[in-house]
Amino acid sequence: MEKNIPEWYVKLREEYRDYLDAVENLGETVRKSGPLDEKTAHLIQLGAAAAIRSEGAVHSHARRAMEAGATSEEICQTVLLLTSTIGFPAASAALSWVYDIVGGKK
Repeated sequence: MEKNIPEWYVKLREEYRDYLDAVENLGETVRKSGPLDEKTAHLIQLGAAAAIRSEGAVHSHARRAMEAGATSEEICQTVLLLTSTIGFPAASAALSWVYDIVGGKK
């Protein structure tokens, strides 16, 4: 799967390489620190990204969950499960961001 890394992230990496290395290392360390597999970890992070209404993080974790073996159905269900917690408008917005990545395929 081709990675479409946002221009802003590329710019941050160019300007603040040490900072981004630390952020990426933290994420990797935490994912490896327990029994959850990578796919599950990204689905959880996708849910958190949707909850805080972070379009970029939803894109990132949807993409990374797919790379880790999640199906588009699993990714969509992850967001749909949030409806009673974060509300329909927020879940709907997050699902639209997921569709940017999965192409609207269920």
